[in-house]
Amino acid sequence: MHCKFYKVIAIVSCALLLSGCGAYFNQPIVIENARIGEDSKVTKSLRDFPSPVEPVVVGVYKFRDQTGQYKPTEAGSTFSTAVTQGATTILIKALEDSRWFVPIERENLSNLLNERNIIRSTRKEYRKNKNPNEPQLPPLLYAGIILEGGIVSYDTNIITGGLGARYFGVGASTQYRQDRITVYLRAVSTSSGKILKTVYVSKTILSQALDANFFRYVRFRRLLEAETGFTKNEPAQMAVSEAIEKAVESLIVEGIEDKLWAPKADVQTVNNLIASYKIEKDEAQNTALYERYFKERRGKKSIFVKGGTALISGDYNNAELSYSVRAGARYYLNPFLNVNASINKFELNNQNSFSEGFNAVDLNAEVTLLPFEKLSPFFFGGMGNVNSDDFDRTFFKFQYGGGIEYLVSNNIGLSLNATHNVVLGDKLDNIAQGKRDDQYFNFSFGLNWYFDSAIKMNKKARKKEKDKNAELKKLRDRNRRIRKENLKPRG
Repeated sequence: MHCKFYKVIAIVSCALLLSGCGAYFNQPIVIENARIGEDSKVTKSLRDFPSPVEPVVVGVYKFRDQTGQYKPTEAGSTFSTAVTQGATTILIKALEDSRWFVPIERENLSNLLNERNIIRSTRKEYRKNKNPNEPQLPPLLYAGIILEGGIVSYDTNIITGGLGARYFGVGASTQYRQDRITVYLRAVSTSSGKILKTVYVSKTILSQALDANFFRYVRFRRLLEAETGFTKNEPAQMAVSEAIEKAVESLIVEGIEDKLWAPKADVQTVNNLIASYKIEKDEAQNTALYERYFKERRGKKSIFVKGGTALISGDYNNAELSYSVRAGARYYLNPFLNVNASINKFELNNQNSFSEGFNAVDLNAEVTLLPFEKLSPFFFGGMGNVNSDDFDRTFFKFQYGGGIEYLVSNNIGLSLNATHNVVLGDKLDNIAQGKRDDQYFNFSFGLNWYFDSAIKMNKKARKKEKDKNAELKKLRDRNRRIRKENLKPRG
């Protein structure tokens, strides 16, 4: 009994260690001193930017929460806002960290003007009584650019989920929730009022919970109950800071690209900076909600090899798994639909009753559900024929199945699939018995190699490429006819 108890405790402990040992073993058990605020992942990137030729004087009047949302609770909502109201201060800090901008005080301009009026009146009295040559108060800096925008949305529970299990009084579960914050930032020229540039950044906020519990009678009338766990919430303020800093970074690079301002760096450094940003922007534009990254991946043509097992469902009992190998080629008609042909060598076994090798030729139409993502399910169906190894028996068949494919690279994919083969005949296992025809299943792991140009995502681009290929084909046919005519003997 004690041995089993210790095993259970070990399992629970391992689950905790694997799932979140960092948070679990750093529980706050003492009062912590005040410390300098944390930097986000983007802060270092901002500080490492090349210096500008001349920093731009900018004014930020108000960069505020425009969502109007209150913090949600289980009972509804509170009067506490969902996101920070100090976004203006965060933006000014990001502008300072970048060293590309000189922010000037505009949020509390009335306070500044009042203080300057006090200075003027004091100096006026001082000049009157003591020093008539007291210098005038210097003028205020004025901004060449005003930065506007704000936090435009805070979406809660865009993804929620969890996982749990309980067995014999021992259980563990995990839950997660993802929120999303969106920031817009625009630069406005004070001389013309023209909007020079607008950038848009979003950031997800993750919350996780893990708990484990134990409830069991360890001895007669002795009940042991134990429970542990933790919850980890990404701070909303840190998410807002990172989003605003990313917006400032994007504004700098796009301003460099549009020649609104210039860096103090060599041409190669600037080109690398812009190229890196363009790659990131292209990825962002092709990434949908829930971090689904769309990209032109699979080539029009591919060849594949698969290996796995075959299992008969015929007239004998005690079917056994045996080997199955397959090779074939695939051609995509469009990103979602392809046709493929393959040859298959496999063996079917029933324990002590039947064992024979077979060959099959399959022709299928296949649908790829998510052609522009790395991980995609697929379904297929078609027809073919199956022959015994000595070709003394041939059967027509239909097959259908499905699976999932993961692209290791744009050219290489790994797949798992299952196929149900319905044979139009009852003598595949050399015996005709019952009303149902014989059937067999294939379960396989495959390697796909894609070549040729990747299929375009945009329909217009695909049509344009198709028309271009058709024109090239006409041109090649025309040149071929001209060569043939030139080679004809002239009498």
